[in-house]
Amino acid sequence: MTRSTTFRSRLGDWIRFVGLSARLIGGRRFWIAPLLTLLWPAFQAFRLVVGWQPSAFEPSSVQTTLVGFPMIVLAIGLGVRIIADEIDRRTLEIAYTVPGGAHRVWLGKLAAALGLLLAAEVLLAGVTYALFVPVTSGALYGALQAAVFYLVLSMGLAVLTRSEISGALAAAVVLSVNGVFTGFGGNQLRISPTFNPLRLAGTAPEIVVAYTVQNRIGIALAVAALTALAFARAERREKLLG
Repeated sequence: MTRSTTFRSRLGDWIRFVGLSARLIGGRRFWIAPLLTLLWPAFQAFRLVVGWQPSAFEPSSVQTTLVGFPMIVLAIGLGVRIIADEIDRRTLEIAYTVPGGAHRVWLGKLAAALGLLLAAEVLLAGVTYALFVPVTSGALYGALQAAVFYLVLSMGLAVLTRSEISGALAAAVVLSVNGVFTGFGGNQLRISPTFNPLRLAGTAPEIVVAYTVQNRIGIALAVAALTALAFARAERREKLLG
């Protein structure tokens, strides 16, 4: 067997594994989850039609208002199911018997959740571009960054509380606190996962670039740290099974 054949075989196995993981966190009809996020732009279009939205959306609204918020909600819903779902279904002991370690199960579910988030972002970006305002790559990255942050945060909180519901509530509290401190978009903080450089009107371009780079790197490191902590907690079987 050649190297290319081995690679294709392993890639096929990984894709099938991620597909099965998507069913575990999203159900048999997991593909519906990204479609549900389209209810949000539909609601925003309704607000424009009936006059609840005083003016048309601006490009700065793409990252959080139009694309980011529904992705964050979906991310929290998926994140709490990555590990804590095994606790609620009493199948955690089975995960610990997987060759190579239980973290392979968590990685598969995490990859599946990321795939669903990317699918949702593509749909939301298309609808936003068609109905509201042009979409930029920077805004899409910012929306994905916030969604991934709350994905791993909710995963960790659900493991910490050993409950999907408690983890979701804790993540919702963190999201609300973030909204309060940032003025729900009116005050941009560099340490916030929802930092939106397009909201920094009147700020010198070099300062905007510096703030953006600091935020992107900082949140990426935070995501890596939260993922490592969640996996480390999940590997302590005596804590989760107790």
